[in-house]
Amino acid sequence: MKLKTLKNDNKGGLGLAVLKGVTVGLCVALVGILIFAFLLRFTSISDKLISPVNQVIKGVSIFLGVFIGMKKFREMGLLTGLLIGLGFTLVAFLVFSILDGAFVFDKTLLNDTIFGTIIGAICGIICVNIKKN
Repeated sequence: MKLKTLKNDNKGGLGLAVLKGVTVGLCVALVGILIFAFLLRFTSISDKLISPVNQVIKGVSIFLGVFIGMKKFREMGLLTGLLIGLGFTLVAFLVFSILDGAFVFDKTLLNDTIFGTIIGAICGIICVNIKKN
């Protein structure tokens, strides 16, 4: 019985795609947060918008990370996207906790982890199906 192999155009496999996706997503998130912080500093944006805008930045970051990370892959979008979303969430938590100077393990982290993995999985499915056409 043969195991189904992952078809990709590059050497390195799934681990490299996940690492690439997490790195791209983290870079996009850092730039997005920096731009948003700049806007907050010099405009009168309501504090009520901070959380929704942060979620949008995370979602866009995960989507771009999945899209770039899966550039060479033709299948396994659900798994790859899920791993990129989960990896992004955990690495972003570490990076932003270090920048903040405090590690807070609470319900928000659990919600972010669930959000990140679901968004990553959905983006992985979308990316695989876009590339088939």
